[in-house]
Amino acid sequence: MYVIYLSLTALIVSGVHIFFWDAPVAATLLMWLLVINVGLGGIWCFLGHYFKSDEIAGYIGWPAGNPFQKEVAFTNLALGTSGVLCFFFRDGFWLATIVFTSIFLLGACSVHVRDQKESANTNPGNAGPVFFADILVPLLLWGLYFAK
Repeated sequence: MYVIYLSLTALIVSGVHIFFWDAPVAATLLMWLLVINVGLGGIWCFLGHYFKSDEIAGYIGWPAGNPFQKEVAFTNLALGTSGVLCFFFRDGFWLATIVFTSIFLLGACSVHVRDQKESANTNPGNAGPVFFADILVPLLLWGLYFAK
C-alpha cells in the first residue's frame, strides 16, 4: 500500500508546487515522483528489507532467512538516495536515476511474474500494488521525462 500513499503524496505536493509557483507541469511532477516515489520509497524499502527481512519475505511469499534480503535492502538504499538527490541535481542525474529505477523495477517485475507462473504465488507483495508499480512507475517516469 505504501506505493499508493507515496504516489498520492507526490501528486499532492506536485499540485501545490505547480499551483503556487506556476511551475512547469511535467518537470515538476517528474521531480516529485523521483524524490517521493523513488527516493522515499527506496529508503522505505531499505528499512523493510534490512530490519524486517523475514516479515517482508513472508509478505512477498518467499522463504524467510535469505541473506539476499540484505543485498536487496542496499540496492533500495542506493535507489532511494538517488531519488532524493534528484531534488538537488537535475539533467543527466534525473536520466541516470530513471534508468536505474527502470532496470531495477522492471527486473523485479520479471522475477514476480516468473514466481506467479511457476509457484502460483499471489501474495500481496508478489502480485499486489508493488507488482503494478514495478510496471507503471518506469512508464510514467519515461513519459514525463520526454514530455518535460
